[in-house]
Order: sequence, then C-alpha cells, then structure tokens
Amino acid sequence: MEEMTNVAQLNDAVANIKTAIGKIIVGQERMVELLIAALLADGHVLIEGVPGVAKTLTAKLLARCIQVPFSRIQFTPDLMPSDVIGTSVFNPQNGSFSFKQGPVFSNIVLIDEINRSPAKTQAALFEVMEEKQITYDGTRYTMPQPFMVLATQNPVEHEGTYRLPEAQLDRFLFKIEVKYPTPDEEVKILQLADKGLNQHYEEAVQPVLNGNEIIYFRQLVSNIHIEEKVMRYIASLVYETRNNKSLFLGASPRASVAVLKSAKAMAAINGRDFVNPDDVLSVLHAVLCHRIILTPEKEMEGGTPADVISDIAKKIEVPR
Repeated sequence: MEEMTNVAQLNDAVANIKTAIGKIIVGQERMVELLIAALLADGHVLIEGVPGVAKTLTAKLLARCIQVPFSRIQFTPDLMPSDVIGTSVFNPQNGSFSFKQGPVFSNIVLIDEINRSPAKTQAALFEVMEEKQITYDGTRYTMPQPFMVLATQNPVEHEGTYRLPEAQLDRFLFKIEVKYPTPDEEVKILQLADKGLNQHYEEAVQPVLNGNEIIYFRQLVSNIHIEEKVMRYIASLVYETRNNKSLFLGASPRASVAVLKSAKAMAAINGRDFVNPDDVLSVLHAVLCHRIILTPEKEMEGGTPADVISDIAKKIEVPR
C-alpha cells in the first residue's frame, strides 16, 4: 500500500511537469513523456529533429521544472574537450595548478548540436555519461546528483558535422525523433507566440520538483516490480535484433537493461507499481532505433529502423 502511495505521488509530480511544459510546448506530448521517463530512469537523451521544432526549448523547460543547476553547451567544430570538462588553471599566489570545472559539472546539461564537434570532444563525454565522473590528471571528479545529459542534433544538415560513433550513441537511453507539428498544432503555436509566452517561458513555468525528490523517485522506479516472463520478453526482443536479416548490427545487453529501466519508469508514470508488456513496447523504439544498423540492402529498399523494430515486435509473442 505504501508503494502505491509513493507511485501516486510520483504520478502527480509527472502530471505537474507535463502541465507546466504544456503551457509552452504544443504537440510534443510523446517527447515530453519520454524525457520524463529518462529522467526517472537515470538516463540520457538524444533529441533529433529539424531546426525550429522546439528541441532545445523543451529541454530547457524540463530543466526549468526541476529546481537544480542547469548548463548549456553549444558544440562547435573548434570546441575542445577542456571547454566541456574543465582544465587546470595556474594560481600565481601559491605557484600551483588547480582544476577548474567545466560546464558539464551541473545536474542537467543541454548539449546543442552534439554532432558539430569532432570525435575528440565527443569522446570527452564517454566517461561522464556512463560513469558520471571524469578523470583529469589522475584525479577523479564526480558529477552532482541527479545528473542528466540532453543532446540535440539536426538530421538534415550534414555539412560541418561529425557522425556520432556507435559507442557514443549507446550511452543515450533514448533517441527521440521530433516531427513537424500538424496544421492545427501550428495554429496553437502561433497563438502562444502571439501572446509572447515563448519569450517569457521562465515566468510561465515554475519548478515542480527538487533534486532530492528526483533521487527519491529514481529509487522508487528502480524498485518497480517486473516478472521474469516480462524480462524474458525484453531479452527475446533484443536478441532478435542480433539475428535479423535486415540488420547489420543488433543491440547489446546494454539495450536490454535500457528497456528494463525505461519500462519501469513508464509503468510508474502510468500509476502502476509493476511492469507490463505495453510498458516495454512503449519505449522499445526510442531505446533501439539508434542502437541498430540496417544492412545496405535494407537501406536501398527504403527501410528504416522503425520498420524493423515494428516487425520484431509483431514477431515476438507477448506474454500473458
């Protein structure tokens, strides 16, 4: 009974976040829900979409809803790893060097256009995203908790960009693909813009949770019950990506763990203290789409990762 009460509290907090962001963002309910799920599952998110579909604004609004420090890093071709993680600074008073923390030392870090920087700078994020720490000059520095990276990228413009390596993509719990709004949604966007809400979102959106509450809810989500048959369902779905004739590269066990964690978060968001197969299917595409690679033949046929994931989901029997 106490567990259900705590889940109800989490559900109320999620509803408040959705309401707060919904004051500004129109037609992106799915993106908002996945962002909240990633926050609760202690994961990072890659948001992909053309310019102007509110990728950065939504990330900033999510950070605005959480009363924790927030930093934004604009990735550019000349950005160096030290510009992200920090560097040693000489102190003339005592003749020694001290480490000055970079902008990555924050609770929620927004990286705009992550594919604009070369591999050397992107690699600076490997340790911080996976282990929530950096190692500089033999000394380990840990990130503040809770910690989350939100990254954006443009899928259309490739001039001056550097493709993210597979190991980097695998560090993201979700890849969220943001589409254009419908005509009706665009009218609502125009109405909000006419009222000036987009320019004054800081006044319209106020903090809903603090850092300690996020840590508490993350622990609550990790304790959500999942039966062995649902675990086997997850394993079967991911295993099928490694034996699919349409895929050159399948998903690793890290993807299975990602599905597990995010399905628990989705169950909590939906007000339940247990995971069902629908929770698994609701996060499957966002977890797998950036972790699999199509065969050249499938790409030539016009296939997409979403098509293959849907076919796999239809093929694997849903547990009862």
